[in-house]
Amino acid sequence: MLQTAVLLSVLLGLVGFGKGQTFHMGPCPDPPVQENFDITKYVGKWYEIEKLPSNFEKGSCIQANYLLEENRKVKVINKELQSNGKVKETEGEITHADVKEPAKLGISFNWFTPSTPYWVISTDYENYSLVYSCTNIIWLFHVNYAWILSRAPEMHPETVDNLKSLLQSYKIDTEKMMPTDQLNCPPDM
Repeated sequence: MLQTAVLLSVLLGLVGFGKGQTFHMGPCPDPPVQENFDITKYVGKWYEIEKLPSNFEKGSCIQANYLLEENRKVKVINKELQSNGKVKETEGEITHADVKEPAKLGISFNWFTPSTPYWVISTDYENYSLVYSCTNIIWLFHVNYAWILSRAPEMHPETVDNLKSLLQSYKIDTEKMMPTDQLNCPPDM
């Protein structure tokens, strides 16, 4: 009985913590990733076009800048315009999670949290990138994250639809995907 009460408390806490997240029963899907992924072609600025909701990105004008450092590590600087008009900047590090599949990356934004999956499902390096992340929670359910990124602040709607269809073909629900406002962004971002 105590075990059930503890499990129920944990689950209710996670639901409160994950407000806006996309929870699903069962383990994470395991979609294929970009073949022959080349991180050196991937570095540079990407604009967020659409995403599955997350508790860590709530602003507008969201963008990520990937930088290849001299030590061959990849740094990422995420920026977003918050509702109070201030630009929030978060710095993280990309790690290679699987050397056999170089598009299966990990990302960490501070030294005390574990790296989370950052899988590049598809990219042409010059126009679009489709990124997926998923976290299993106590083997009962998972939380999905997905981002459609572009080298420009806008993307043709047909491209967005094609990328969503690709996610759907891997059993990743895109119903809650939401566009990111990239209008009226400060020029210094």
